[in-house]
Amino acid sequence: MAAPEEQELSQAQTEKLLQFQDLTGLESMDQCRRTLEQHNWNIEAAVQDRLNEQEGVPSVFNPPPTRPLQVNTADHRVYSYIVSRTQPSGLLGWSYYLIMLPFRFTYYTLLDIFRFALSFIRPDPRGRVTDPVGDVVSFIHSFEEKYGRSHPVFYQGTYSQALNDAKRELRFLLVYLHGDDHQDTDDFCRNTLCTEEVLTFINTRMLFWACSTSRPEGYRVSQALRENAYPFLAVIVLKDRKMTVVGRLEGLIQPEDLINQLNFIMEANQPFLTSERLEREERNQTQVLRQQQDEAYLESLRADQEKERKKRAEQEQRRQEEELARQSVLAEERRRQTLEEEKERKSECLPPEPPLDDPDAVKIVFKLPNDSRVERRFLFTQSLTVIHDFLFSLKETPEKFQIVTNFPRRVLPCLPTEEQPNPPTLKEAGLSRSEVLFVQDLTDD
Repeated sequence: MAAPEEQELSQAQTEKLLQFQDLTGLESMDQCRRTLEQHNWNIEAAVQDRLNEQEGVPSVFNPPPTRPLQVNTADHRVYSYIVSRTQPSGLLGWSYYLIMLPFRFTYYTLLDIFRFALSFIRPDPRGRVTDPVGDVVSFIHSFEEKYGRSHPVFYQGTYSQALNDAKRELRFLLVYLHGDDHQDTDDFCRNTLCTEEVLTFINTRMLFWACSTSRPEGYRVSQALRENAYPFLAVIVLKDRKMTVVGRLEGLIQPEDLINQLNFIMEANQPFLTSERLEREERNQTQVLRQQQDEAYLESLRADQEKERKKRAEQEQRRQEEELARQSVLAEERRRQTLEEEKERKSECLPPEPPLDDPDAVKIVFKLPNDSRVERRFLFTQSLTVIHDFLFSLKETPEKFQIVTNFPRRVLPCLPTEEQPNPPTLKEAGLSRSEVLFVQDLTDD
């Protein structure tokens, strides 16, 4: 069965993955990803754990062993400058050198044997890095106590942070590993590193990171850079998209010579920074152009969406208006149908017209609003409601009307009211045997 596909990385995770690979030198992208995932994508913790592995300190996650590199130190084009110690001169110098040679040989041999034996009893405490920033800050304080505060500006952060900043800012990084017990350390610090011309050159041209190899963070970097002698300086720069050691300076070097060597290394590798800077500018321009294109596309999309929204709104408004008109027509048709049915019902319920010779008959002539005339006989004993129903049943009669006498002018109470729920009869209304009544249209009222 096929293995499940890995979850797709975000842009930030991809950048961290490439950065971690640059810092550690691991070739396997899968292993880089596993290590970062184990550290919840905390790149600093992952790099520190990786360096602990290469120094023999077991990781809490026990990943498989890999190539122990933090920066690219395998470049065969690395410039190396080694200053040999001054040979003794004169009879007195050579005599002192030959006399002390057996003692020095015996001392360093016994010291190496003691350290080798001690490593089996107690592991080197420098092998486990617990506070890399504290190691760097502690070294800076001890350096200032011994050599004063006039020195190049130390980068107060971990080696990994210094690499990251140098890579981000496209600057050279000068790394100094301080050997506390080396015989040339004091001379180098006092008469080379802390001189005005050297500290001015370093402060204006590069980042400067330093730590003592007696501290875990410095020892870890020492294991990665593999120095052969002290004082040791390494120049690191972004080259072919990897932080690469491009220069190594070992031994007691004089201020002018140090500046010349650093200048030579920087000039030889400046094209790599220039190329990377141009590539970044091109990527930034491409990104800005893509962003502008995306914004233009989104603006066009929003305009199209707004146009479509207005179109749908207009269509909906027209639909509602058409539906309202249709409902109005249907309501009018229902009203007219109801009215016709009511007229027909009233007509069917009318009492028969009395004969001419009926003594209670009343002949009434109705003058309608359209100037037409209608004549009909009623009985004195019938209610005025019968007159109203008769007129209502006629097609010529308006929907709402009232019946009015001519002289004296008065409105006949043909319909029930709260004050008079039973309308009067024709006789009670004071009508004579022959009457002319007017039908007044109340529809518009």
